[in-house]
Amino acid sequence: MPVALPPGLDVLWGRRGRGQRGPKPALSIDAIVAAAIRVADAEGLDAVSMARVAQEVGFTTMSLYRYVTNKDELLQLMWNASAQGAEELVLEGKGWRQRLRAWAIVQRDMIDRHPWITQLPMAAPPLAPNSLTFVERGLETLDDTAISDADKLRVIGLISSYTLSEARMAHDAARAAAHAPADVTAWSFETLLRELVDEQHYPRLHRIAWSAEIGPAPSGFDESEEFGFGLDRILDGVQALVDRAKR
Repeated sequence: MPVALPPGLDVLWGRRGRGQRGPKPALSIDAIVAAAIRVADAEGLDAVSMARVAQEVGFTTMSLYRYVTNKDELLQLMWNASAQGAEELVLEGKGWRQRLRAWAIVQRDMIDRHPWITQLPMAAPPLAPNSLTFVERGLETLDDTAISDADKLRVIGLISSYTLSEARMAHDAARAAAHAPADVTAWSFETLLRELVDEQHYPRLHRIAWSAEIGPAPSGFDESEEFGFGLDRILDGVQALVDRAKR
């Protein structure tokens, strides 16, 4: 007999049956989750509540509870839905490195389309069907390497953690700028460096702050380039792991 799964996962893996009582179903979990994602995309995660989603689908809040136990469960369902399409994902490129880099960029693009993902609680690794399918696609890029299976999973976890962290910082900054009063200067890290560091006390930071490499724009470094730089350094480390596994 299948083991009872935690709430939320039991729905995602088809382990929870719907009760027989109550009116004939007029809603579906998919419709509820799609409505929650629409609200989160347009208004942010804070706007998502059972009452707000019920309003979006045109039903009472109590109607939603016949399908979703609570908001925490709804968030799990939203996370899974955000990775929809993982089964059809085709990663182009020659060799593991290009394909794994493409996998990471797909993940970052997905988070950028749904920035509320960066606000979701991450008490445990995602174990929803779509999430695990996406992990499987990432592992697949490393099939032709001699890295151990455990290390392959560690690589996927490392890249995912980096991608989520970078996206969170970028979107936190964007949210802060969006909510700042119109008469308040929008400071970036680079512009603050230029304002605060002097050459005598911080010679290295001063050199970086006024370097042409940062660029003349007030925003400083291009965020997408910074993400790519970090990703490539991680892949350099994976390359060393691959080379060592060949010996």
